[in-house]
Amino acid sequence: MEIISWQDFEKVELRAGTILEVRDFPKAKKPAYQLVVDLGEEIGIKQSSAQITKLYTKEELLGKQVVCVINFPPRQIANFLSEILVTGFILPDGEVVLTAIERPVPNGTRLA
Repeated sequence: MEIISWQDFEKVELRAGTILEVRDFPKAKKPAYQLVVDLGEEIGIKQSSAQITKLYTKEELLGKQVVCVINFPPRQIANFLSEILVTGFILPDGEVVLTAIERPVPNGTRLA
């Protein structure tokens, strides 16, 4: 484990967002969804690719609030531009459990 400074941590913009839309992503190498996430007025609507198809249905993801990294550079995945990273915990089998927000917060709220 590498120790980082508080200033290093502050560089990562972790924000709350609500999933507005979930689409299948057939062109992805591994099974994934295309997510459309509302990150509030200041940041706006962004999209992300997420390999979470085994643990989550499209229906249960709609309206779910998630924690996103918003200041990584966009990443081209097949024909899709992923603008944010939706965070989660990687299990030993490689599946991802989304980072939970205990109570609703305004979209765009920064994790401290």
